[in-house]
Amino acid sequence: MSAVPVIVDSLVKAYKLGRVEVQALRGINLKVEAGGMVSIIGPSGSGKTTLLNILGGLDRATAGNVHIGNTVLTDLDPTKLVYYRRQIVGHVFQTLNLIPTLTAAENVELPMMAAGTPRGTRSARTKELLGIVGLADRHDHKPDELSGGEQQRVAIAAALANDPPLLLADEPTGELDSVNAKMVTDFLVKINRELGKTLIMVTHDQNVAKTANNIMRIEDGVIKSSLTPSQIASQDTSSSYLDQLRHRMSELEKQMRQLDDDFKTGKVSGDEYADQRLRLRQVKAGLQDELQRQGVIG
Repeated sequence: MSAVPVIVDSLVKAYKLGRVEVQALRGINLKVEAGGMVSIIGPSGSGKTTLLNILGGLDRATAGNVHIGNTVLTDLDPTKLVYYRRQIVGHVFQTLNLIPTLTAAENVELPMMAAGTPRGTRSARTKELLGIVGLADRHDHKPDELSGGEQQRVAIAAALANDPPLLLADEPTGELDSVNAKMVTDFLVKINRELGKTLIMVTHDQNVAKTANNIMRIEDGVIKSSLTPSQIASQDTSSSYLDQLRHRMSELEKQMRQLDDDFKTGKVSGDEYADQRLRLRQVKAGLQDELQRQGVIG
């Protein structure tokens, strides 16, 4: 199926926590051309996965519109969303989502079975896809007989099973060592360039992010900047990922202190204070989790 453009217009996602509303996305605008490859980066808790879940039809927006080709995703009813998830979009998750009792070939074939694809077509398509991701000789192996990188490549093949024009990848290399991460990233680039799929990828790894045509940085639910791979490379020489996390944590603590002062002096109401304080605490918790994952804090 031909690639599709993606247009996100003023997208908002809010969650109710008791009486407090927390906005995970605050008016996101994003355009990806058909066949484009975009990386989304930013600290934990910034809204990256929330955006991807809405694009994938796994979550509903509170406000705004999403156009996937000629489809207005935000207008789809539950029945049409099922078709959308089966035929229009493919998902690659950090957690793989492979069924452990099925072989690599059976895991790839499963989405086609759900879509009602004839057996002969399923078999040929499975063989083709396993060949594309370099696992033609591993079709009868179950997930626990494969390396982490091989499992992720099976997951990529499964995501492509119904030939979706849009592929979404959420931290596809997050659980992999550097060698397997590069291999998986190379296959994603190959799929984008040779199969012509529109690819949107969330990643914390700037080396992975740089493989895309464009890199969008999200912070606090908004896109703060649009970068090219060369701009990311120049940033790497002056500021490591950990430096960026530490800087963001420092900024966040300043914001919280300023909010406390504003509340004490009556510049913000009690409800506003509770709302903003909760949102900042959630972002801080996400940053702390990311720093801990990087081995910086206990």
